[in-house]
Amino acid sequence: MTRAGFVAIIGRPNVGKSTLLNRLVGEKLAIVSPRPQTTRNRITGIKNPPSAQVVFVDTPGLHAGGGKLADFMLKTAHRAVEEVDLVCLVVDASGRGGPDPGVFGPLKAYRGPVFCVLNKCDLVRPKARLLPLLEAWREAYPFAELVPVSAAEGENCERLLALIVEALPEHPPYFPADATSDQPETFWVAEVIREKIFHLTHAEVPYAVAVRVEELAERERPECLYVRARIFVEQDSQKGIVIGRGGAMLKRIGTAARRDLERFFGIKVFLELKVEVRRHWRRDERALREFGFLLTS
Repeated sequence: MTRAGFVAIIGRPNVGKSTLLNRLVGEKLAIVSPRPQTTRNRITGIKNPPSAQVVFVDTPGLHAGGGKLADFMLKTAHRAVEEVDLVCLVVDASGRGGPDPGVFGPLKAYRGPVFCVLNKCDLVRPKARLLPLLEAWREAYPFAELVPVSAAEGENCERLLALIVEALPEHPPYFPADATSDQPETFWVAEVIREKIFHLTHAEVPYAVAVRVEELAERERPECLYVRARIFVEQDSQKGIVIGRGGAMLKRIGTAARRDLERFFGIKVFLELKVEVRRHWRRDERALREFGFLLTS
């Protein structure tokens, strides 16, 4: 008997959804940053435990923002619960507040099982604080399971995965057994570059950045993977920050991204980066479509 199904991971920004996805799949598929709203697209990660296949869908954080990009991100999160077999609502157990009514919006029309995953439980002191928190979430919604975990430390994540598998229907695998994602390689290259910009720049700059991979090709002389990518920003001042004095920042971004890409692909990577201003691209539907940020259905 094989179980297989789709699992949506939803929640507020910065609760650790991408970290949880990476932990459960066992690969770094989603970029991670201490800043909220790092994830923009619906990201699919695939886990193949014995006699099962779990297809995870990570989503942008649930928040009310302005502009076309923010609207896309919110719709992506809401649409993630359509036609999935299970929803994992990730909440921050280390926060002082109780259940947040705003996170239940995508669940209004959903009739399948929902798990409440209380993440960052390693930061809860004393541990006795978890008990009233679990009870509060249990009263807020009819969850099928409430599971405290630490995605960063791996605590209780194996148990969560086992519960997820048990909740899935009997079904043949949807993807090959060696697959870890349905996203193309160019998507991951762009995400790695964008992650480095998130870590190395500040203020509004990371949020004004889009990355488009224009060429990804294996070369024989010398043997390497050649990547040519373009970084888009909205203002000349942002371009100056990304490039840095004498090109220093762009070099740091490229070096950090290249190291990750070489680990990912297992081959030497030659990375060529250019920066271009595309004014107000986050409000431009044509630009959003070009950069892969518009819903297609």
